[in-house]
Amino acid sequence: MIKQKGNLYILSAPSGAGKSSLYKALLQADQQVRISVSHTTRAPRTGEEHGREYFFVDVDSFLDMIAEDAFFEHAQVFDNYYGTSKQAIFDMLDQGLDVILEIDWQGARQVREQYPDAIGIFILPPSLAALEERLTGRGTDAADVIARRMSKAVSEMSHYDEYEYVIINDDFEQALGQLKAIFAANRARTALIQDIHRDLINDLLS
Repeated sequence: MIKQKGNLYILSAPSGAGKSSLYKALLQADQQVRISVSHTTRAPRTGEEHGREYFFVDVDSFLDMIAEDAFFEHAQVFDNYYGTSKQAIFDMLDQGLDVILEIDWQGARQVREQYPDAIGIFILPPSLAALEERLTGRGTDAADVIARRMSKAVSEMSHYDEYEYVIINDDFEQALGQLKAIFAANRARTALIQDIHRDLINDLLS
């Protein structure tokens, strides 16, 4: 039996839509899934650790990595840079792991140019009011930062139709169930099954 290569997923959403809570719950439930740890120039938030949530680097170091073509994708979001290591992604995929890139629509376009088989999932909030309530409830951002995020939300959400799947995160357990189903279904695609179970299929059809 040939070892199955993992699927690369792009997970996008406006800030506050709940994508982090969803993918963290998925990671606990599915041992075949990994989240890509990106590099960023933003400061760590309370409780975050270098190498766990992000690799925190200064702007000069980030720009050096861009010059070295070390990123699978990179983008500037608000006042900070974010980027994903190429080698880390491909190593995990080759191990048969499904990898989630938590990036915005601009980064998603960069990824698709280099990896057209990437599978996009966009998380939407149930309403703008709910989105603002979630952002405020975090207690981590100042009012002016929340206002900026809200002003960007509609623009970000307008790109939802560039993704293969859309999940509306109103009921968390329902949204998580949909996310799990997407990952399970893509592991059973005909092309993949034909590849990894070639001998079995040949025996069944002989």
